[in-house]
Amino acid sequence: MFRIPRLYFLLIVAIILVGCAKRGTITGGDKDTIAPILTSSIPKNFSVNFSGKEVKLYFDEYIKLKDINKQLIVSPPMNTPPDISPNGASRYISIKIKDTLKPNSTYSFNFGQSIQDNNEGNPYQQFKYVFSTGSYIDSLSVEGTLKDALEQKVDNFVTVMLYEKNEKYTDSTVYKEKPRYVTNTLDSLKTWKIENIKAGKYVLVALKDFNNNFKFDPKKDKIGFLKQEITVPSEEKYELQLFQEKTISKILKPSQASGNRAFVGYEGDAKNIKIVLKNGNDALPSIVTKVDKKDSVQVWFNKIKVDSLKMEITKDDFKKDFYFKMKDQKKDTLAFTASNNGVIGFRDIFSINAATPIVKFDNTKISVVDKDKKAVVFSTEYDAFNQKLNFKFKKEEEQKYAVRLLPGAMTDFFDKQNDTLNYKFSTKSNADYGNMTLTLEKAKRFPIIVELTDEKGKVLVSEYAESAPIVRFEGLEPNKYYLRIIYDDNKNREWDPGKFLEKQQAEEVIYFPKIIDVRANWDVDQPFVLGD
Repeated sequence: MFRIPRLYFLLIVAIILVGCAKRGTITGGDKDTIAPILTSSIPKNFSVNFSGKEVKLYFDEYIKLKDINKQLIVSPPMNTPPDISPNGASRYISIKIKDTLKPNSTYSFNFGQSIQDNNEGNPYQQFKYVFSTGSYIDSLSVEGTLKDALEQKVDNFVTVMLYEKNEKYTDSTVYKEKPRYVTNTLDSLKTWKIENIKAGKYVLVALKDFNNNFKFDPKKDKIGFLKQEITVPSEEKYELQLFQEKTISKILKPSQASGNRAFVGYEGDAKNIKIVLKNGNDALPSIVTKVDKKDSVQVWFNKIKVDSLKMEITKDDFKKDFYFKMKDQKKDTLAFTASNNGVIGFRDIFSINAATPIVKFDNTKISVVDKDKKAVVFSTEYDAFNQKLNFKFKKEEEQKYAVRLLPGAMTDFFDKQNDTLNYKFSTKSNADYGNMTLTLEKAKRFPIIVELTDEKGKVLVSEYAESAPIVRFEGLEPNKYYLRIIYDDNKNREWDPGKFLEKQQAEEVIYFPKIIDVRANWDVDQPFVLGD
C-alpha cells in the first residue's frame, strides 16, 4: 500500500486549513457613475404644433427629482407653474401644463441638475425638453457673463431675462410684467445663455430675484442691465453687473423711545433724510441722529406733555406725515464712551461717543498730553449724525497719551454738561506695522477711492486719490489684504450703485488680481495697472 510521508501529509493539511480560513469580500462591482438617459418622450422632444396638456419623459433606469423647484427653468415663464411628478423613484416624469400657452412660441424646460439616478444620485446635467406651439422651433440664442458691481463674488441663482422691445414695453414693465424669455445661473455659474428664442429686439436684464416672481423689487433684488436694447441674432457676449439700488423704500411708523426721543425705522438708505417734529402746527426744536448698527434714526426733542406728536418725513421723492402717541417716560441722560482706552493704531482715530446729541464745545477745556506731560497739538471734529467727537493729532511710536475733558467742555441738546473725563491709550513701535506704496498706472480718470478689504469685502483701510497716481498706506496692521479701486465719478467719496429708471450704471470698481501680504516691518511697493 502507498504511504504519504508524514512531513508531506502535514504540509497538505496546513494548505487546506489556510484555504478554508480565507473569506472573500463581496464588493458589488464598480460604483455606478453613469447618469440616467432619456429613452423616449410623449410627445417627442423638439415637437412642433404642440397643443397638449401633459408631457411624459421616460428613462433607462429609476430616477428621482431633487430641488426641482429651484433647478427647473421654464422659458417663457408661465403664470401658473407646471405640475411635475412623481415625487418618489420612478422611470418617468410627468409634466402637466396648467397655463395657457402662447401661440407660435418655443418653450423649453431646463431641469438643471434635478434629474438624478435613484441609487447614486448621478445628475442628468442640464437636460432640456423643448416644444413649439407653432410650426417650427426657435433656435437663436444670447449669452454672456455676470459679475457683481462691487463685490468679487457674484450671487448664485441669478435670473437673466429678455423683454421684447415693442410698443407695449416701458421701463416700468420690469417691475410689473414677466419677461419673454428667461434662464438662471443656478448654483455656481458666472456665465449664462438663453436659448430657443426668436429674432427681434430685446431689453436684457438680470435679477437676483429673491421673490422668484420674475419682477424687479428694488427693496430686495439686485439688478443688472444694458442701457441699449439688443438685436437677435447676435454673436456678441454681454456682461451684466449686479447691484442693489440705494433708496429709501419704506419708512416705518415712529414710536416713542424715551421722554425726549423717538425712533424711526426704515428700509434702504437714510442719508439726507429730513424730519420735522410738530405739536399741532408748531415746529419743535429737534435733532436727528443715526442709531448705531441699526436701520433706524432717532429724533431728539425737549420733554413735552402732549397726547401725540406729528412727524413730517422727507427723503428724495418720498414725503409722508406720521403721528405717534406720547407717554410719560424717563429722559435720556448724558454719558460717554471712548473708541480706544488701550492700544491705538497709527491709522486709528480716537473718538468719544455721546449718548445724547452735543451742540456746544469748548476746546479750551480739552487737552491731549504725552507720557512726558507735554502738550500735543490736536483738532476736533464732531460727527453730528453719529454723535461722535473725533480727535486728530500726530501719533508717535511707543508713546502714551492722556486725553482730559474738564467740566463744561461739551454741552448737549438738553443743556447738560460733562463732568471731568479722562482717557488713556498708547501706541506700539513702527516695526509692528507694515507700509504699502501703491502706484496707479494707466488710470482713466480721477478722483479714485482706494480700499483695502478683508476676504468678505469689509473695508479695513481707505485712501482718496484726487489726482496723484501714488497712494501711500502707512501703519498697516500685518494682514492679507484685497485691493480695489472705485472711480468716484460724482466725487462724493463713496461707491454709488446705479439706478435702473435713469439708465445709470454703478460706479466702476476694479480689483487687484492677487492678495497682498503686508507683514510687520515691511515696505510693499505695489504697481496696479488699471487699463490697457
